[in-house]
Amino acid sequence: MNKFSYTGLPITVIVAAKNEDTNIVRCIEALAPAEKVIVVDSHSTDKTAELAGECGAEVVQFDYAEGYPKKRQWTLDNISISSAWIMLIDADEVVPEQLWKEIALGLAGDNVAAYMALKGFHFMGRRFRFGGFSHSAVVLFRKGSARFEHVLEEASDALDMEVHERLIVDGKVGRLDTPLIHEDFKGMDAYIERHKKYATWEAMVRYRFLKTGQWGEDAVQARLFGSLQERRRFLKSVVTRLPFEHVLWFVYHYVVRLGFLEGRSGLIACRIRSAYIAQVRDEIRLMRDAGNEIHKK
Repeated sequence: MNKFSYTGLPITVIVAAKNEDTNIVRCIEALAPAEKVIVVDSHSTDKTAELAGECGAEVVQFDYAEGYPKKRQWTLDNISISSAWIMLIDADEVVPEQLWKEIALGLAGDNVAAYMALKGFHFMGRRFRFGGFSHSAVVLFRKGSARFEHVLEEASDALDMEVHERLIVDGKVGRLDTPLIHEDFKGMDAYIERHKKYATWEAMVRYRFLKTGQWGEDAVQARLFGSLQERRRFLKSVVTRLPFEHVLWFVYHYVVRLGFLEGRSGLIACRIRSAYIAQVRDEIRLMRDAGNEIHKK
């Protein structure tokens, strides 16, 4: 028996996936209220596509042609979607029933173009209440009202999916109170390896900003008194130029945002965050040195 009291909401959910057989069933089973689920797979070598199909999702294979667009924007540009609303989630995320109730009420009454939701951070088997690791993102929008920012063209970032790119929304953005559940069951090694790739991408984006003053071809603007995404971009514009940024982020997560209250798990998460930023800064220095050598020649 379906645990949800309603189905058929005018939403197509796009689930980005690659080698997610550990997470995909749990993700799709929580999407029953949606009109349709599309899993966009990058030719997984595990059972991701098979399991997604068995759960009733449409499976589309994505062949990355490098540059822009990446997986989710390519889906928005190329896959026929008939529903009025589109939701974007990752395979390691779950939409809880209370969030579906909020969404159903919002679609019936609100006049907005999109909704932001908090992605509740889970780490080492527990939901973090402290530390400031959960973050808000646009997860639901009217078809045709949003697009991913165009940040990099370089194929060498080795990522075929948008990770930290933000959605640019044409219209009013509402907010959902119930968090998504963001919990990956693939283990610590996979978590750390994934963030090494993210760090390389982040370094390339920041290096471009430091050279040009621009975050991309078409990007969320940095504004102190703008939207949440614009304020976050402003903060990044400032801290990118500060020394000892990795130390500042550790103090922010562990002390200011009370990460120490999460015990040993909080300490590990804060150290990983600090190491991530340190790697980003190291790679920027390597890019700058390589650029200086080219100019000398």
